[in-house]
Amino acid sequence: MKPVLDELKIFTGNSHPDLAESVCQYLDIPIGQAEVFKFANDNTFVRIQENVRQRDVFIIQPTSYPVNDNLMELLIMIDACKRASAGRITAVIPYYGYGRTDKKDQPRVPITARLVADLLTAAGADRMLTVDLHAGQIQGFFNIPVDELTALPILSDYVMKKEIGDLVVVAVDIGISKKARDVADRLHASLAIIEKRRVGNDEMTETMNVIGEVEGKVALLFDDEIATGGTIVNAAVALAEHGVTDVFCCVTHPILSGNAPQLMAESNFSEIVVSDTIPVPEDKRNGKIKVLSVAPLLGEAIYRIHKGLSVGEMFN
Repeated sequence: MKPVLDELKIFTGNSHPDLAESVCQYLDIPIGQAEVFKFANDNTFVRIQENVRQRDVFIIQPTSYPVNDNLMELLIMIDACKRASAGRITAVIPYYGYGRTDKKDQPRVPITARLVADLLTAAGADRMLTVDLHAGQIQGFFNIPVDELTALPILSDYVMKKEIGDLVVVAVDIGISKKARDVADRLHASLAIIEKRRVGNDEMTETMNVIGEVEGKVALLFDDEIATGGTIVNAAVALAEHGVTDVFCCVTHPILSGNAPQLMAESNFSEIVVSDTIPVPEDKRNGKIKVLSVAPLLGEAIYRIHKGLSVGEMFN
């Protein structure tokens, strides 16, 4: 362990231990020892197996599938560290579950993203570190510091190395267009937007129109996450109908729920570039999916937070 990091402790639950191990390798420190499992009655048990008194504790736990189990593990781990007199506790949540429920867009519905923020704070988290929130305003749901990192440089640098000519970055909807513009600027490419209309609450969407010039170009579809895959596959079909010569896909969070892996495998994407904010098991991968690690990104941010350095300078 590096002497300057001897007060730093990193723990993880069962959500994504491989990512936590990779972060610890980047920092050249051992991962913290903890028991996290379920009793036969489905109750979650946590025991921190080393001293954390007055230590700077980081708990790496994306709240991906199974969302409620992983969220509960995180809350209980925070509580365990708080009761063990940890000096500061940072919840490192590469993927923030319930991030889509960030506003009341129908009568009598919750704002679950705010509820999760309240739960994390009540459990004892002193700050939160995350990657590419579904909605930026979620940061304002917290009364503790929130550092939002972005995987866009990692994803776009990978695409840049391909040296694709006549590239157009395509946002899958209006909401993601600002981040898509940042990707387009980084790749020195033009921008187009898919206009879509969501139908009901069953995650089915209807693609309406392509805004921008795409004919004869190579399209790079961009979104923050792939859930069922329907939106982004429909967008690829719409682009093909508008005359693109090839289609790539670039997404931060590969949720890939339901039959999404099969849908992506059968799509007309040449390559699907994602990050490992969420574990992507082998049975969900196919020859098209390329997984890039955010471990160096998280590791550097954790180091800077621990040492009191600027996190924002990482992206300058």
